[in-house]
Amino acid sequence: MFELSLMCPENRVETLSDALDALDALSVSVEDADAQTDAEQALFGEPGMPPPKDGWQRSRVTALYASEALAKEALALLEAQDFFADCQILGLQDVPEQDWVRLTQSQFTPVDITPEFWIVPTWHEPPPQARIIIRLDPGLAFGTGTHPTTRMCLRWIARHGRPDGSQAGNDLGRVLDYGCGSGILSIGAAKHGATDIDAVDIDDAAVESTVLNAQANEVKLNAGLPEIVTGVYQTVLANILASPLKVLAPLLWSRVAPGGSLVLAGILERQADELKAAYAPYCELKISDQEDGWILMTATR
Repeated sequence: MFELSLMCPENRVETLSDALDALDALSVSVEDADAQTDAEQALFGEPGMPPPKDGWQRSRVTALYASEALAKEALALLEAQDFFADCQILGLQDVPEQDWVRLTQSQFTPVDITPEFWIVPTWHEPPPQARIIIRLDPGLAFGTGTHPTTRMCLRWIARHGRPDGSQAGNDLGRVLDYGCGSGILSIGAAKHGATDIDAVDIDDAAVESTVLNAQANEVKLNAGLPEIVTGVYQTVLANILASPLKVLAPLLWSRVAPGGSLVLAGILERQADELKAAYAPYCELKISDQEDGWILMTATR
């Protein structure tokens, strides 16, 4: 395979990417050409939502081609286009054959939530200090422990639950995981003593992923579509997106038992006031944790 690298300004990123795709590129990626320098720009977006901008002020666009001939043909066609006038050729190079499965796996290493609580892919041995382990591999559903929103929720669970499974000092109680994705938060709650857990999602694939991951981790929970939700819960977790969190405010709060906790994630720092306003008729949200531009917001009934 051959990798074609190009430099282009922000206003040409979408056009160039679409052109490369139309010219039979196997893949097209965009990154900040000024990464790791003082000119680096941070672009924060929400999982599953369109990016805030198409690219950076100086974007490096990389396309992968099956052969050198195809890459050169694509480049020749691009150079003849008016929009390519502001772009620059960085290089064309051979990409050596690799064990792509092993390479992909190498990108997912054990993730520490606390010194004793770890998320460990099945192809890794747990670190010696890990006392509580969730075995989880990357899949179709969101939630592998690598994203700050997931880590913050799991840290909250670790602080309020009991790793020995006892109820003394355990504040988790009955748990609702709304938008469960891979089921990682529900599994984390089960590992910290919660015994009555409803994990729900609007995506059938996420429900199936949660069931399989729970079985692999030997924990019990109820997984299904939102209609399985009944009654109130001591802990209501929702790690989704800011926009649906605002819409779901009355529903989520109605499921929090007296003395119970509402735990919300998937929120950027700049969205804190929006969430506080949306939940103001029901509760007072506060920021309980933050990491890499993301925040965890909680309230107690």
